[in-house]
Amino acid sequence: MTDQTPVQPPAKVLGGLTPYLQLDGAFKAAEFYKKAFGAEQVFAYPADEKGRTMHIHLHINGSTLMLSDFYPENGMPAVKPQGYTMQLHLGSDDIDAWWKRAVDAGCEVAVPLQVMFWGDQWGNMRDPFGVEWAMNAPVKKT
Repeated sequence: MTDQTPVQPPAKVLGGLTPYLQLDGAFKAAEFYKKAFGAEQVFAYPADEKGRTMHIHLHINGSTLMLSDFYPENGMPAVKPQGYTMQLHLGSDDIDAWWKRAVDAGCEVAVPLQVMFWGDQWGNMRDPFGVEWAMNAPVKKT
């Protein structure tokens, strides 16, 4: 590996549970999450000689999301994302704008945004890295 000096000081972890995604192209994913979900990058280690990073720290919607590239030589082989969904809990006034921004950025709709049997507005999409995302909000009272 090359110099692994952080490009900025460590950032505060938000929330009580932090998803940590390993992706092929963590820097590209971080840029995409900025466009799709309004992510703010608050920390990152620089790229190694192969363009990979061991850690990126993002803030999205008041929570932390961490990313890294795969490192098969260190026991972290590339595996396809499966069996989980990143869910954003939003306000009834916010969900339409969040949904549109993510779709416009390139997320593929799996389940259109709609009122579900539990009474909230909900929809599901997949990002270009294969990660499932859902959005949920109370139905706006009229």
